[in-house]
Amino acid sequence: MLTLAVANNTETFQRMREPLAERDIQAQYVPVSERVVSLGTDTPWEPAEYDVGYVYPGRLMEGGVADARLEVPWLNGRDAVLTSRNKAEVLARLERADLPVPTSVYVSNEVSEAELADVFERFEPPVVVKPNSTTRGVGVAKAHDLDSFLGICDYLSLVHDYRATGDRSFLVQEYLPDATDYRVMVLEGEYVGAVERRLPDDAVASGQWKHNVHRGAEATGVDLPEQWRDLAESVAAELEIPFLGVDLLETDDRLVVNETNARPTIDEETKYEPDFYDRLAAAIRTRCR
Repeated sequence: MLTLAVANNTETFQRMREPLAERDIQAQYVPVSERVVSLGTDTPWEPAEYDVGYVYPGRLMEGGVADARLEVPWLNGRDAVLTSRNKAEVLARLERADLPVPTSVYVSNEVSEAELADVFERFEPPVVVKPNSTTRGVGVAKAHDLDSFLGICDYLSLVHDYRATGDRSFLVQEYLPDATDYRVMVLEGEYVGAVERRLPDDAVASGQWKHNVHRGAEATGVDLPEQWRDLAESVAAELEIPFLGVDLLETDDRLVVNETNARPTIDEETKYEPDFYDRLAAAIRTRCR
């Protein structure tokens, strides 16, 4: 039986353990953050313990230490996580490949208030302001007027003043009202399932608009048209990421790629293709040393 190192004890880990065990892969939680780790001979990890890693840890500094000690290949390695986390880079690559993305402007602090006002004027309000490298909708805001927009940008500038902040950039994007949000999963270049993410009606009525599951949205399995599957597969191929969550937004007349996630949450097995875990197990085996 192969031993799989998994860096997060989250829903994904709990859901994958039994299906992978049935396919002779033992998933083990390997905590890499919020702990003390000796860099000497008494390290908590022995390389021989694990055959392969699931996805590179989200905290890249801690991930570097764990990677050096575990000495395992990953299904999604550091480069994949870094690429997907850089939202602006993803959009730039997809735009270059003629894949549909929202109208976006990349801002690297510091820039003048006049330049920011010019950015705002390019859009029909409201606009979405999005930190370039966060996940789960953290820090994403919507601005209906110039004063609110500049206030959000001021706040981001304050955060970016901390020199330890590695990323001092953010995105300004068009807001797509009433868009339907989908998370499409692509594994080794092929579609393996999708969910529609939708906020409960009472949440929408109260003014919520971010369809992140971690913010209360419900994920329902859906059967997407072939053209949409092809789009998600094209995104994964362009970014060269083996296991990728591709977020699509659908309006009345458009379908765009909003974001990607190289550390995607796995939903219940029933929401994916019947052979999802067979294919995941096969992909993991191909990475083994």
